[in-house]
Amino acid sequence: MNLKLGFLALLDAAPLLVAKERGFFAEQGLDVDLQRQSSWATLRDKLAVGALDGAQMLAPMVLASTLGLGGLQEPMVAALALNIGGNSITLSSALTARLRENGLPAALRGCTFGIVHPFSAHHYEMRLWLATAGLDAERDVQLAVVPPAQMLSHLSAGLIDGYCAGEPWGRLAASAGLGQVVATSRQICPGRIEKMFAVRQHWADSHPGTHQAVLRALLQAARWCDRPENRAELAELLSRPGYVNAPRALLRELLESEDRPVFHEQAANFPERSQGIWYLDQMRRWGQLPEGGGDGVVDQVFRADLARLAFTDLGLPAPAVPLETALSADGVSLPQSQTGASA
Repeated sequence: MNLKLGFLALLDAAPLLVAKERGFFAEQGLDVDLQRQSSWATLRDKLAVGALDGAQMLAPMVLASTLGLGGLQEPMVAALALNIGGNSITLSSALTARLRENGLPAALRGCTFGIVHPFSAHHYEMRLWLATAGLDAERDVQLAVVPPAQMLSHLSAGLIDGYCAGEPWGRLAASAGLGQVVATSRQICPGRIEKMFAVRQHWADSHPGTHQAVLRALLQAARWCDRPENRAELAELLSRPGYVNAPRALLRELLESEDRPVFHEQAANFPERSQGIWYLDQMRRWGQLPEGGGDGVVDQVFRADLARLAFTDLGLPAPAVPLETALSADGVSLPQSQTGASA
C-alpha cells in the first residue's frame, strides 16, 4: 500500500527514516513517501485533513487534536511511541553571561523563550524549568511558538533569548557559538515519552491491517536505532539534506551522549496510560484544559492494545501489564518499572 507519512527535521524522527531507508516498511509491503514538514501545526493540520496518512507527532498534540484544542478537531490514534526524551533548553550567549553575573531569577525575568508548540513536552518542560528558578511563565517571561528549525535564526537575530526544542537544535546553537544548553528533558522529566506515531482514528478503523504493518515496521526500526553498533550509520542517514540536514559528527555525538533519545529500550515504544494522564495534568496545570476536561481521551488515543499486537506479531515481549510509573506533583516523571522488549 502507498502511504504518505510526515515528520520534522529532528533526531527523534529516526524510526520513520530508518524504517524507510533500511527496508522495514518494504518488508511489511508498504511503499512509503516520507514528507518533511516545516512546523508542528502544519503537520497536525495535514494529518487532520487527510493530506498525510500518518505522522510523527508530539504526544500531547495528539490528545489536544482529539479534544479539539488549539486547532482542528480530529480524533487521533497513537498506538506507538517513538522515543523517550531528547529535548534541551538552550540560552543565548548573552543571557548565559548575565546568568553568571546576576543568578537565575534576575537574569531570566523579562526574557522571551521559544517553544515548538503550545501542546508539547517542550512547553511544559520550559514552564517546569522556569518554576524551579522561582519564575512564573505567565507573569515573568514571554513564551513564543517557533518551529524547531527556526530556533537558531530567531536566537541569532535576538528575537528570543532561549528556547526548548528537540535535538539537534540545542547542540547546533552551542556548536555555532550562539548559546549554551543548560538543561535536558532527561534532567527535567526523565522517562517521559516524547514523540508518537499518530493516524486519524477513522483511518485506523478503516485500515487495521495496514496500520499494524506500519507499527511493526516502526517497532523494528526503533530497535535498530538503539543498537550502539548502528549509531554511525544512523548519524549518516539523519545528516542527509532531505532529513535532518545537520553535521554527521554532531549527530553521532548526540546519539552517543547520555541525553540521547531512547528509541526502544526502557519500553520506550509502549503508549503507557499514565504518560497520557501526565500530559492531561500538565494541560490542566497550565490552563489549557479545565479541571475534569479530557476524561476518557487517553484510553481513546493511547492504544496499548494495538501496540501489544505489534509486539506479539514480531515475537517481542510486550509488557504484560501497563508499566508502573510514578508521576510527581511537580511534573517530574520517575520510572519505577521499565520492563519490556530489549534492543
